[in-house]
Amino acid sequence: MVIITAGMIGVGKTTLTGKIAEHLNTKAYYEPVGENPVLPLYYANPKQYGFLLQIYFLNKRFSMIKQALSDDNNVLDRSIYEDALFTRENNAEGNISDTELEVYLKLLDNMMADLNRLPKKSPDLMVYSETDFETILYRIKKRGRDYEQIDQNPELKDYYYKMWNAYKDWYRDYDASPKMKIDLEKYDLEEPQNVKAVLSMIDDRLKDIRH
Repeated sequence: MVIITAGMIGVGKTTLTGKIAEHLNTKAYYEPVGENPVLPLYYANPKQYGFLLQIYFLNKRFSMIKQALSDDNNVLDRSIYEDALFTRENNAEGNISDTELEVYLKLLDNMMADLNRLPKKSPDLMVYSETDFETILYRIKKRGRDYEQIDQNPELKDYYYKMWNAYKDWYRDYDASPKMKIDLEKYDLEEPQNVKAVLSMIDDRLKDIRH
């Protein structure tokens, strides 16, 4: 059983990933953020480092999804299936040229073709997390990564809002596996009873998929 989590930065999906993995006694694969040397450079100068950042993430996510699909029972914090969402937005913002986008998409196609040759070709379930936009901003501020703060870079607020909207369309169109949506504003994972409720919903969805 392979589960992937998805959602806007700051929504709480990394916390959710850990809760699911602990609940199911499986391995959690986490998004490479803390050890990412390109990410702070990107936030400081997105037009110079946009393409490099997307290639860095694509390489890491390809490696992670291959490992996850090859192993038994794990949970993956963000995956290759939503990577192009960020790349297209960077292209729309002028941070990535049309030529760079074309190179990226061809590379992504080759990687997806490689995944299709694996015995297990896709996840069993995608769990998408959402909240309202103000909650996103609050949680980004609370976790305190300097380069993510809109107080230091007001233009980030517009970027976050565009990504928050773009994710709604992404979830609607996602069809690589069964999916479900969790409201992490209503079910704030800092409250133990909410964790229990969310994990119960995921259990129920997995039962539906197995049947």
